[in-house]
Amino acid sequence: MRCDNILSLFDIICNTKKSARKEIINNMAEIIDVADINIPELEIYTHLTDARLRKVYEYEHGIFIAESQTVIEVALDAGCKPISMLTDRKYINDRANGIIERCGDIPVYTADSKIMSGLTGYELTRGMLCAMERPAPKRAEELCRNARRIAVLENIADVSNTGAIIRSAAALGIDAVLITPSCCDPLCRRAIRVSMGTVFLIPWGYIGEDEHWWQSHGPAYLNSLGFKTAAMALTDNSVSIDDKTLQSEKRLAIILGSEGYGLSQKTIDGCDYTVKIPMYHGVDSLNVGAAAAVAFRELRVRE
Repeated sequence: MRCDNILSLFDIICNTKKSARKEIINNMAEIIDVADINIPELEIYTHLTDARLRKVYEYEHGIFIAESQTVIEVALDAGCKPISMLTDRKYINDRANGIIERCGDIPVYTADSKIMSGLTGYELTRGMLCAMERPAPKRAEELCRNARRIAVLENIADVSNTGAIIRSAAALGIDAVLITPSCCDPLCRRAIRVSMGTVFLIPWGYIGEDEHWWQSHGPAYLNSLGFKTAAMALTDNSVSIDDKTLQSEKRLAIILGSEGYGLSQKTIDGCDYTVKIPMYHGVDSLNVGAAAAVAFRELRVRE
């Protein structure tokens, strides 16, 4: 049985069926032992896509799924609100215990490893998942107000690259990340996992309501917020990433393009700098995730 009506998801999360055995732990969390990973109560984990999770009407901004103990703890530390958990039974009194205590009276579904193994990507979850409310989106003006270095992602569709870029941004001194509307969702499962939860550590938000706005106004808008703009692209008039004038800019927006085609020509034309990473042995480019890490390190704020 599946819940095809997404509007009933709240009832599914909060009410259990005959196939579940309940147990109250510390008068808080409701531990629900399940014998079938495909019961309706677990639809949120087993069948709803990331896109559908974003549209769950009971929560203003939708839902996302955090996977593994480390990522769940980082999300909780960042103030994300848990809705329910699904965990391997063997972790209830072990690695999941501290998380359960932090989550209050949410339902915690548990099953043995054999049942959990029917969940796609089970090994990657470390046997623990948590459904959480998506935080309210942050406005670009707010994110940029006190920032000195920001990253802007244009048309990056690969979720692994998005997660890797966000992880590098958090580690290498970027103050905020802006996402154009055509990029993949930073809160989809794989992006969160690849970012190792750093998507909850570094401020991020969308820039522009649609891709047309970004193409027409993006670089100029960043200029209006006080940033010089640096398009990462291989062109004949690119400056090297170790250019001293570029590195000494007080406020800089580092703009990275899609995996296959890079930045649009319109974006490149609108930027103050076009920047290249010197290459050797005839290599013409790096994966955008690797290029981002190099750019963030080389263009960091130097006091």
